[in-house]
Amino acid sequence: MAGNSFGQAFRVTTAGESHGPAHVAIIDGVPPGIPLTVDDLMVDLDRRRPGQSKIVSQRNEPDVPEILAGVFEGHTTGTSLAILVHNRDQRSRDYSNIKDLYRPGHADYTYDAKYGFRDYRGGGRSSARETTVRVAAGVVAKKLLARAFGGHVLGYVVQVGDVRADIADPAAVTFDQVERLADGEANVVRCPDHEAAARMVELIEAMRSDQDSIGGIAEIVATGVPAGLGEPVFDKIKADLAKGLFSLPAVLGVEYGSGFGCATMRGSEHNDVFVAAESNSRQRPIRTDVARLAAESNRHGGMLGGITSGMPLVLRAAVKPTSSLPQTQRTVDRSGAAAEIQTKGRHDPCLLPRFIPMAEAMVAIVLADHWLRAKGQCLDSPALP
Repeated sequence: MAGNSFGQAFRVTTAGESHGPAHVAIIDGVPPGIPLTVDDLMVDLDRRRPGQSKIVSQRNEPDVPEILAGVFEGHTTGTSLAILVHNRDQRSRDYSNIKDLYRPGHADYTYDAKYGFRDYRGGGRSSARETTVRVAAGVVAKKLLARAFGGHVLGYVVQVGDVRADIADPAAVTFDQVERLADGEANVVRCPDHEAAARMVELIEAMRSDQDSIGGIAEIVATGVPAGLGEPVFDKIKADLAKGLFSLPAVLGVEYGSGFGCATMRGSEHNDVFVAAESNSRQRPIRTDVARLAAESNRHGGMLGGITSGMPLVLRAAVKPTSSLPQTQRTVDRSGAAAEIQTKGRHDPCLLPRFIPMAEAMVAIVLADHWLRAKGQCLDSPALP
């Protein structure tokens, strides 16, 4: 299998290359009757779009999608949904002088090792440009989650380089905190700790001045998710979430809940104590014949035994520094001969600000897939319409 599809009941297939004419997603399993317009898709596509601020790639892509199939009179039909996003501002000439050189940190060599042939323009299929249509698919998944159980997925930047945000309660972060500063200006780095956000922007601008780049960490939180989603062994929801996030370019690490911090803890301090959920709590199982419980803490990150617990899902993804650098680096050519390379083109000095909607999309797609799978498996559940 070529690995261009993701999901089972909610299945997303993508095609396209960075400097090709367009990218397309085919989404199967979308229930009928979900309101969907181009304007709905544009909200997250604008958050992913290059050229949106001074600290991201200045490639000028409008990223206005076309809904080719699966929507009639503003609602999904239940048949395959097709979404197309054109590439408008390719500059393939920027890559012509390095087509036989291997860029450090890129997939050039590994693609040659696998296929013996590759599209060298902007990274081809390995480029993050592919995520345009994944973000569009994520919008559809978010709409499904909201309609099915009031679910909500939100991501934000918690670290750039050595600058860390102070987030007391991940589940309490709002979209406005992520997207806007207190004065109403755009929060270009998408960090809800606005004091830390200012220092992050300074660091990113310094990296650009040094012809360098910097990595960081994104946190993604899903709230309103009912207990009972996921499978017990190979399709644990944590495993599918990890696969979804690792499938995004530049992700080198994924953790949830206490993550690697659990390595120094005792079981007695790591366990989250169950309590009865408050009457107005959003925590609930997919079945109404099971008690509604919550936990006093959430070191388990909303997942136990590969199945959601009803607590907020809290995940983090470590994103490496952008590999494309304008400074001269050592490399080799296709014959193995030593060479030097300087990457032209327009690249992000930090990937995190535009990574957020990509990560949200993959988390939403996984949750939508497992919700539909639960409906098919647990048909006798009083809570599943």
